[in-house]
Amino acid sequence: MVLNFAINVDTIYMMNKTLISIVGPTAIGKTALSIKLANHFGTEILSADSRQFFKEMQIGTAAPTPEELAAAKHHFIHHKSIKDTYNVGAFEKEAISTLNILFKTYDTVIMVGGSGLYVDAVNKGLDDFPEVEKSIRETLNNDLETKGLSHLQEQLEQLDLVAYNTIAIDNPHRVIRALEICIGTGKPYSSFLKKGKVKRQFKTITIGLTTERETIYNRINKRVDLMMQEGLLDEVKSLVPYKNLNALNTVGYKELFNYLNEEWPLDFAISEIKKNTRRFAKRQLTWFKKNEETLWFDFMTPKEDIIKHINQNIS
Repeated sequence: MVLNFAINVDTIYMMNKTLISIVGPTAIGKTALSIKLANHFGTEILSADSRQFFKEMQIGTAAPTPEELAAAKHHFIHHKSIKDTYNVGAFEKEAISTLNILFKTYDTVIMVGGSGLYVDAVNKGLDDFPEVEKSIRETLNNDLETKGLSHLQEQLEQLDLVAYNTIAIDNPHRVIRALEICIGTGKPYSSFLKKGKVKRQFKTITIGLTTERETIYNRINKRVDLMMQEGLLDEVKSLVPYKNLNALNTVGYKELFNYLNEEWPLDFAISEIKKNTRRFAKRQLTWFKKNEETLWFDFMTPKEDIIKHINQNIS
């Protein structure tokens, strides 16, 4: 009897490749670190920040500056329009395809971004959710129109506190998606997470940046002030005709739309941007802390120390 010990050469080849994934709350310095690591390892960067995909949204998403983009080659920055239909499933396919190409040239590739769902889609694959009746979503959309987002948020808090504390609670599409799973299956949306994850052929090392919450919040407040100085209000004014698009239903834009609609004073709108961004940062940390394999560093840690830890994990 002859046994066939066929070896998948491509699998062995990819097992020697490493994706360094940089995560953490907004305004913590992920972009700066990603460029330093890309330059050190002589490689390129994938963005997993779902707001930075759209070319019309530059200032309000804190996208890399032209100087930063020139310092290292980036992928998935401003490659879509707010008018395009684009979701995490499409991103996963494109990101994995891009990685397969990059790994033919580089042993190491950098990925950076604060969108937890998009980061996990690359590292672990998407969760497999059961089909539910379409009428449930139709009812929830109607509730959104008639009762408002806060009503749906309260409903989700009662049905699935874990999801309420981790998903983008200010995004009605995410809230409705979680609720339709809860209602349609009778089980929490969060109970379907982390099931049936794919095992990537490449190795992933996740680097998390953090610091004391007060420092994070101060950095966020300063960043919002800087965005306003750089012309965020003018950017939002140019997007008023498209304000109902899903891509623009996000922090930094929706608050200024309320100001332009004469619903809020400008000072209050800016304070709401800061408050909502701080809440977003808190949810980011909650999401990323779930990964027990993440190597966490204070944002002031010298680059050399982080590289040392990375090299120890690659070998």
